[in-house]
Amino acid sequence: MAGTAEPDRERELEFRSAPLGDIEAARSRHMWTRSAVHVADDLVVTGEWDGTVTARSIDSLESRWTVDHPDHAVGIETLDSGDGDGENDGVAATVVVAGRGETGTIAAYDGETGEQRWRYDTVADLGAAVKETIFYRPYVVGLETDTDGETLYAAARRYERDGEIRRWHSTVYAFDPDGSLRWTYETDASPIAIESDDEGERLAVGYNRCTGDHDTGLVVLEAESGDLEWTWDPGTEGDRRVGDVSFDGDSIAVSSHGDKRGYLLGPGGAERWRVDLAVETDIGGETLYAYPNHAYANDGRVAFVTGNTYAVEGRETEGRHPNEHRIAAFDIDADGELLWDDEVRGFVHGLAAAGDTIATPCAQNFRVRDPETHAVRRFDLESGPIGTERTEGIATGGAVDRGSLAAIEEPVAYHDDGRTRGEYALHVASLE
Repeated sequence: MAGTAEPDRERELEFRSAPLGDIEAARSRHMWTRSAVHVADDLVVTGEWDGTVTARSIDSLESRWTVDHPDHAVGIETLDSGDGDGENDGVAATVVVAGRGETGTIAAYDGETGEQRWRYDTVADLGAAVKETIFYRPYVVGLETDTDGETLYAAARRYERDGEIRRWHSTVYAFDPDGSLRWTYETDASPIAIESDDEGERLAVGYNRCTGDHDTGLVVLEAESGDLEWTWDPGTEGDRRVGDVSFDGDSIAVSSHGDKRGYLLGPGGAERWRVDLAVETDIGGETLYAYPNHAYANDGRVAFVTGNTYAVEGRETEGRHPNEHRIAAFDIDADGELLWDDEVRGFVHGLAAAGDTIATPCAQNFRVRDPETHAVRRFDLESGPIGTERTEGIATGGAVDRGSLAAIEEPVAYHDDGRTRGEYALHVASLE
């Protein structure tokens, strides 16, 4: 992957900030997802590590309401009420929060008052944790709505291990606005990403780990019924499969953990093109690679973001893959021609994107431990980098919508010096 990004059109944003209380400082290595943020209409909603969910005015950051979610609040979406009466114009009709914890709860709250409208505990389908650690508990890994905001899709999973045997239990859900369950799709693999197409007709589900009978990285379902339409897989050995999925018209961009490439698929899973992102490369006597963790497609272009360097021989290495922690954009209609690429420098838990605007909340680079990696970096999907907003702590979550950028900062203490940098805070800025 080689190319030259356009010069950085730096424009400093003016952040408004609100403290989020106390949280244990992150360490040199990455911690599990502990926070979430979502922007909808005139609200910015945060989910905190202890289950606290707060809706604030996006202009003043004054609290509108606060509720206690049953689990760690790790995902947030909004649904339209579907009543069409116009009474809630400018207000998120329903705020949906996903959790990771004992119950793996999906709960919907009134956007105006915070009153709970409905609740669904995924533990009933996934089963309870067999060990009292966060990694074994039910985890709602993704929430997605259709283009009308009237159907909620969710993917949840639970992990367990017995010696060398690893098992996953997972369910994909479709909910109506009132919380009625329309359909489910169950497998023994680990979902990592879901996305609805622009027409609300198909739902793509990416599976990261396939250790059982389900042995395909991408599943495309009929959105109304949950029926299987088609599947695709990178065809690689081992249990690693897909990192992310993103629709653009009738095409789907897929980042592959299996072979560290990016793919563009057409109807039925026909491969239109593929590009090398961070494939296995011999450097300094080691074979190194990095996982392509994120994909975002829009209006004929697609960007992929890679993560940490690893060695084939083991997880520990002093080497660096040349394409670790990078973002690269490609022309969908020109057989994957590279448009631009640039470094993001730190680990990106999740992309925040709307239209052609991409924000990458960058956390640690645990092999380098350079505080300069802590930032929210912004890119234009067509032309490249447009700005960098530094944070003292690590940036672990972000959201872009309606001309606003929101980000979560968490404190971090590297083992090298023991100094704690940053705070637990919400930052919001206007992009207009």
